[in-house]
Amino acid sequence: MNSQICVDASLALKLVLSEPDSDRAELQWQNWLKARLEIVTPFLFIYETSSVLRNRVYRREITQREADEALRLLASLGIVCLHPPAIWQPAWELAGRFNRPTVYDSFYLALSQHQGCPFWTGDRRLYNAVKNELRWVHWLGQT
Repeated sequence: MNSQICVDASLALKLVLSEPDSDRAELQWQNWLKARLEIVTPFLFIYETSSVLRNRVYRREITQREADEALRLLASLGIVCLHPPAIWQPAWELAGRFNRPTVYDSFYLALSQHQGCPFWTGDRRLYNAVKNELRWVHWLGQT
């Protein structure tokens, strides 16, 4: 069994904001911690989570204080950010293979593939796009 799990921003944000499936995200997170799994993600994660929080403040869905606290909590989770150059081309190819409108999500897939570890997402559309071919991709709603 691999000692790593790759997660995306959609899953991690459920840990620090009140969202549908936040309870599932917390339970899954605790299971990974108990199993002593290293939780990894591409550097894109930092930009994506920060942008989502800023956008929610801008749209007045959360306060600046709530966003500051969410960002602090994200930073404290101990997620290891990796970005091996070897994932650029596979990310591009995965985006084309699964007809994704952008390459962002494919970087998570490519990192997971590169590291040989399962990938977990809170994004049902991404999961549905790849689930039939990429059996190592898991959606939080499955649990």
